[in-house]
Amino acid sequence: MNNSTLNTQHSTLQQALATELAELETRGLRRTRRVLESPQSAQVTVDGREFTAFCSNDYLGLASHPGLVAAVQEGAARYGVGAGASHLILGHSVAHHALETALAGFVELPRALLFSTGYMANIGVVSALLGRSDAVFADKLNHASLNDAALLSRAAFRRYPHLDLHALEKLLAASRARRKLVVTDAVFSMDGDIAPVPELLFLCERYDAWLMLDDAHGFGVLGREGRGVLSHFSIRSPRVIYMATLGKAAGVSGAFVAGAAEVIETLVQRARSYIYTTATPPLLAHALLKSLELMACEQWRRDQLENNIIVLKQGITKNRWNLMPSDTAIQPLVIGANADAVALSERLAQRGLLVPAIRPPTVPRGSARLRISMSAAHSAEDVGRLVAALNELQ
Repeated sequence: MNNSTLNTQHSTLQQALATELAELETRGLRRTRRVLESPQSAQVTVDGREFTAFCSNDYLGLASHPGLVAAVQEGAARYGVGAGASHLILGHSVAHHALETALAGFVELPRALLFSTGYMANIGVVSALLGRSDAVFADKLNHASLNDAALLSRAAFRRYPHLDLHALEKLLAASRARRKLVVTDAVFSMDGDIAPVPELLFLCERYDAWLMLDDAHGFGVLGREGRGVLSHFSIRSPRVIYMATLGKAAGVSGAFVAGAAEVIETLVQRARSYIYTTATPPLLAHALLKSLELMACEQWRRDQLENNIIVLKQGITKNRWNLMPSDTAIQPLVIGANADAVALSERLAQRGLLVPAIRPPTVPRGSARLRISMSAAHSAEDVGRLVAALNELQ
């Protein structure tokens, strides 16, 4: 094959991609990136402009906390920057080990295992524990990483309508799989509602299944001292496999899985997304020990967050948009059409308020929305400005 043929094929590929991108633009689905020029906080500088941001998962306002900055500096001085190897070779630092021990104690489960990201944690758990003879049962609104994990495991993949326990029970009762795993977001990332964990656990006990909880948006916020959804519902069970991320309320980066010792050791031996990747920098693990301390002792952050949520919900007047029922930091305002959601987001940005428009496939078709993310870093005045703008623009 000569260079002319190769160039023609390459040009054809580029043209096809350009056509697909243009179609996304036409449908109001093309995404763009803003460039953040300041630390993550309620007040940010983006593309040279000052904004109040309602689009971060930094629910407790810890991402730029001076104590975490100091802990990172201390960790860098003590451990260097890069881990240099995977955990099973020579990348497992004493900082990682200390954090895993602290995390297990924090969520009151026997053992914990660090992963580089929540996506990698979910992929690792499901693909390590399940195979072709097994089955995954998933809420229809689960995070994409849980869906991808189920597909990668090659287990039978059964999805039930959002929060429909009756439908889930029918699927579990009909299954003859060797192993059954129910997977669900604990706090749903686009709706903000909380999974009925006690009822899910009851079904898992009745039909001999594991229950995997993705508590990315509950860890640090829900439960006593922010210990998460298990604390929120006062639940303990050897059937639970608990995953939470460390880049949202915890303010740093990474994720962890906690559960029975046998489950965690199996992940050490079999989770490919844990085994075949360089460990995260130990300085981040060192910083996260400080983050756990702050989450546990600074209850005022959760109180402030709760107050901000109340101010928002009570302040928005009834209008043609639907503020979905949520008691969490995720407050979705459903607009409907993609273009309308984008237009409203832009009008708010013109007023110095950043609120992202979320569109399909992240949310169901026809339910494009503003995902209002509340934080302890927001003042009452910040929330009041957003409320006033939304009421005026309706």
